[in-house]
Order: sequence, then C-alpha cells, then structure tokens
Amino acid sequence: MLGSGVFSVFAGRRPVALPAILLVATLFLPACSGDAKPGAAAKANAEGPQARGGRAGEQPVPVAVATAFRGPIATYFHSTASLEAEKEAEVLARATGLVGALMCEEGDEVPAGQVLLTISNQEYRYRLQQAEAATANLESKYQRLEAMLKEQLITQEEIEAARSELESARADQGMAEMNLSYTEVRAPFAGRITQRMVDVGQNVSVGMPLVTLADFHPLLARVHVPSREFNRLQQNQAVQLTLDSDGTAIPGRIKLISPVIDPTSGTIKLTIEIPDYPVETRPGDFAEVRVVTERRPQALLVPREAVVTDQGEQVVYLVTAGQGERGGQVAERRVIELGFTDDSHAEILSGLKDGEEVVVRGQRSLKHGMPVRVLDDQPTAAGS
Repeated sequence: MLGSGVFSVFAGRRPVALPAILLVATLFLPACSGDAKPGAAAKANAEGPQARGGRAGEQPVPVAVATAFRGPIATYFHSTASLEAEKEAEVLARATGLVGALMCEEGDEVPAGQVLLTISNQEYRYRLQQAEAATANLESKYQRLEAMLKEQLITQEEIEAARSELESARADQGMAEMNLSYTEVRAPFAGRITQRMVDVGQNVSVGMPLVTLADFHPLLARVHVPSREFNRLQQNQAVQLTLDSDGTAIPGRIKLISPVIDPTSGTIKLTIEIPDYPVETRPGDFAEVRVVTERRPQALLVPREAVVTDQGEQVVYLVTAGQGERGGQVAERRVIELGFTDDSHAEILSGLKDGEEVVVRGQRSLKHGMPVRVLDDQPTAAGS
C-alpha cells in the first residue's frame, strides 16, 4: 500500500528522479542551519595579516631596531690622486770637469746649502788667480794715475779709461770666483735625495743632471672637481684622504683653487696640502680624496643598512603593534625619500619622523604585516 500511496501522489505528473531531489535538499541545508554566520569568511579574508597580527602559525622574524635621530651629514666629491712632493728639482752641473767626491746618496735628508758633490776645480782656481793678478795690477796702475792727475800730469780721460779697465778686471775676478764656487754642488733647498745620476770620476758638463732633490714636507695632491662645485669650495677647507696602500686615513686641506675652468673638461684644479702623514708614505702613493661639497648639520638620520630598495622604491621597515585577536608586533613598510648618504648613515627627507624606530637587522626578509620579534641585545639609537 505504501507503494501505491506514493504512486498516487505523483499520479498524473511526470515522474521526478530521486537523485535530483536529494541534490536540492543538500543545497538548502546550510542556509537553514542555525550555526552559520553569513559573511564571516569574507571578513576574515579581508582583514589580512596585519589586522590579525600575522598569518596563523607564522613565526615572528627576529629583528634589531635603531632610532632615527638628528645629526650632521655631508656630501662629498670623490677622486683618486697621486701624492707629490711640494718641491722637486733636478740639480744641474754649472761647471765642467770630473766628479771628485760624492757627499750624498739616494734617500739622504739634506739641509739647504749642503754640499752634495764636488767637481775637480784646479782649472777654475788658476783662472781665479789670473783674474786676481790682473785686478791687482790695474788697481796699482789706477792709484799711480790718480796721483799724477793731482799734479795735472795726465788728463781726465786717461784716469776714466784706467777706472774702466779696473772695473772690468774686478768683474772678471768675480766671475772666476763664482765659477770656482760651482765646483761645489750644493742643495738649493732642504729635502731628500731621490736620485743620483753620476758617479765619482765621471766627466760632467754644464747643464748635465747630477741629482734629484725633493721636499716631502708637505705632500701635495691635485684633483679636478666639476665647475658646478666652485662656489662650495674654500681655501683651507678640510679634505679627507685614504691611502690605497694600507687604508690609512690622513687629513689634508685645500691649499690652492685654480681661478680658471678647464674648457675641455669643465673642471677646476684643486691643490691639496697634506702636512702630516705616516713616515712610510712616499710621493707616488695613490690616495682616495674626499672633498666636502655640502654639509647639513641637522639632518634626520638612520643607519645606512636600514634603507632597502624594493620594487624600485627606497623603503624602511618599522615595528608597530599588531591588531586583531593575535596582536603582537608586525613590520610596517614605509616608503621614504633619501637624501645624502655616507659610510654609516643615510639622510631621510620624507616618510619618517624623528624618534621613530627602524629595522636595521633582518629587514631584507620582511614584508608588510609580517610578525616580528625585537631582539634584546641590539642598539636603540641610530648614532650608537
């Protein structure tokens, strides 16, 4: 009878398949359930990691932070220069003859006026003796003529001619004395012998190089800076140099600023003086030169490593309190405008406030909203 009753309900209608009925019932069951909360899943997906304090089960990234602070920073012009002696000269022979003795060797420090070497001078002594004898003879003659002039035994013209001969003889004697002095080659200034070009017994002639003398105190460096920096440079301005050989930092100052601009390169020549340097430093050493072109005494600074490049933008990461049920601390991505940078700090022009803390370790693995954990043993100030 049950079978007939069911059949009578659907009598006169097209039979409906049982699987279709079960499918419709299944679709309506969730809507009728009293435990469902419409829109809850969509809201949970919309909140994102930051609102929830990070994805469930995600481990906080350990980070170190530093505080942005106000301090000085500068921009530099960088160049490389070869160090030079302030004075360097080839000492030339001014007399002809054989080198008789050497009183110096390469590397020797010599004072101004010291004899460096001698040239055989016998010939020059004979010439001086001849000149002295001629002068003495003419002086005696002139004295006799003066006595005769008083007695009016000679004319004024005769005494004038005798005086002229005497003056010429005295000049010849002075020239002979000077040529004899040239056989002792002396240092024109205090310095160090950097090269000796002759040996004892070698024949030299006038104009032949004998030794090279250089004054190492101070050393000089010459660099060329763009002409647009001209108004920012001053005489006696401090300059920082770093030796290529061992990385030693040495101070310098701008000694000279060229008054003209090189038309081919558009640069200005600077002569930098280096008064103090390590004893092993020599002319010819290379050094990196840094010339300050602009200073900002109260810039907003963070450690240089805090700034990272992400998708073509300069960003820093801050640590902020998370929201939602999980709470905790999360990373905040902050786009900043970068100013000057030096070896240790970067200037922030916009995007950050004085006193805010930025991540300085672990920042390269961060994303916006990731949970973080601030390490205990880390600096709290950018300048520390």
